[in-house]
Amino acid sequence: MSIIETVGQLEAIYGLPQKTSLVKVASRMTPHYARILEASPFCALATVGPEGLDCSPRGDLSGFVRIGDETTLLLPDRRGNNRIDSLRNIVRDPRVALMFLVPGSGNALRVNGRAQISVEPSLLASFEVQDKAPRSVIVITIEEIYFQCARAIVRSKLWDPAQQVDPKTLPSAGDIIDSMSSGEIDGKAYDEEWPGRAAKTMW
Repeated sequence: MSIIETVGQLEAIYGLPQKTSLVKVASRMTPHYARILEASPFCALATVGPEGLDCSPRGDLSGFVRIGDETTLLLPDRRGNNRIDSLRNIVRDPRVALMFLVPGSGNALRVNGRAQISVEPSLLASFEVQDKAPRSVIVITIEEIYFQCARAIVRSKLWDPAQQVDPKTLPSAGDIIDSMSSGEIDGKAYDEEWPGRAAKTMW
């Protein structure tokens, strides 16, 4: 196996980026990037901590990540599994990266920056949905923002309905939990109860 060990070796293979790959990078929100962000119902949040890396899915109604100002994003932390891996990392290392997707669009929006966790009551209240506020809001300071071209999404046919996988062909959450707990947790019961439980704890 031939392993690349230096940046010089990488550049010898890939060359230098084209001007279009560099000119698109901004240090603050732009009108075009704001339109993409406000249309996005989903992003992946990457964080780093002493134990390693974490990448967490975040989804809500379109525009769920609010633009505070041209260098600030506000991401509500909605109900989840209470592992709080991302939050644990942020309080110890503020570096974050986010990738936003818009269904039907080939481009992804990427943000690199630093984050803090706010529990300011008025801020939490401003994110209420169905009278339920998030327990915290991640306040992100933008350092870089840019779009990722469409090649990966085009190659993957991500938005092509014909490529959707029948969930019944995959292991369910209950299947996985049952197996990982050696049967201690009833996977079938977990799957049967999940829709009702999720409906009551969505926000």
